[in-house]
Amino acid sequence: MSHRFAEIAFTPTVKKMQEQLGSRMSYARMEDTPESKNHLLSEAEAGFIVARNSFYMATVSETGWPYIQHRGGPTGFVRALDEATIGFADFRGNRQYVSVGNLMTDDRVSLFFMDYANKTRLKLFGRAKIVGLDDQDSLSWLEMPDYRARVERGFLIKIEGFDWNCPQHITERFTLDEVRAMSSPLTSRIAELEAELTRRPAQPSTE
Repeated sequence: MSHRFAEIAFTPTVKKMQEQLGSRMSYARMEDTPESKNHLLSEAEAGFIVARNSFYMATVSETGWPYIQHRGGPTGFVRALDEATIGFADFRGNRQYVSVGNLMTDDRVSLFFMDYANKTRLKLFGRAKIVGLDDQDSLSWLEMPDYRARVERGFLIKIEGFDWNCPQHITERFTLDEVRAMSSPLTSRIAELEAELTRRPAQPSTE
């Protein structure tokens, strides 16, 4: 049995480098588990994923080159369909179709979900299946009726393994909505003080 993310990521060459650089022992302990783990989403992983409004997805071309693409949408556009499957609608973009083309020959993907505000990230390995517009039953699970963007297809990703990353070196960043939420009490207080000053009678001049 194994830690599924480590089983995929820690190839013999990677393990050799860990040995040379002194980190192999700690990762060996992580891999030594009585049963398979980190391949089925708990409430923590599912909740983290559906709270995101963007992520990064890597595919591999038929010539062996990796390709990373940003995917975005309204919060919740990535759905946790069950403990082993996530999915999302593919909204029309620049129409290069690099990821779509890569998936025609290799269904493996790697995803990074980032929460910059809380310096947290979740990385995930999976196998992707493209859902066409002719498969309305599957696509209906992924559509966002209130989001005004054209859906070209959907993606269903069967999870092979995931791991939470450490927060080191993640720079805190905040969305405009997050900044507005944090500054809302201050903005309201400023408005109250301005209104109070307006209501006060003007003080007589001492000149």
